[in-house]
Amino acid sequence: MWKKRSMLEGSPEIKALDAVCKEARLKGKLSKKHIELLTKTFGSRFLNAWKAVNEGRVKKYVFKPSGRVVWIVVGRRRDYLIMPAANFCSCDDFYYNVMNRKVRLCYHLIAQKLAESLGIFDIFEEDDSFYDVLMREWRKATY
Repeated sequence: MWKKRSMLEGSPEIKALDAVCKEARLKGKLSKKHIELLTKTFGSRFLNAWKAVNEGRVKKYVFKPSGRVVWIVVGRRRDYLIMPAANFCSCDDFYYNVMNRKVRLCYHLIAQKLAESLGIFDIFEEDDSFYDVLMREWRKATY
């Protein structure tokens, strides 16, 4: 069966991040070697992502009873909506640089992937009735 591939699949940067996240998930931490690799691979985007993770700016919202999940990274200017399965972020860097293939990921996406792998994020459980309210707020912030 033919499977559509995203523009990010197979890139060395994504493979490196995925490998580090897989190992981090098993060990519960990033090694010095991982930090060096990700710094070399992503530069300041990794450093900003790592700072966001360590400052607790990655949030996971789980809506009940549907089980819908929304990831948010609190950025410098506002909250950014992250869709990890689609490698999507609502930030300007994503729009201008990732979409134009100048870079592979914005720092918010890197932060979400690292935070999820390490289990370092705040989790909020909300009723499904609150989903539309929050989504309107997060979307409004992007315009």
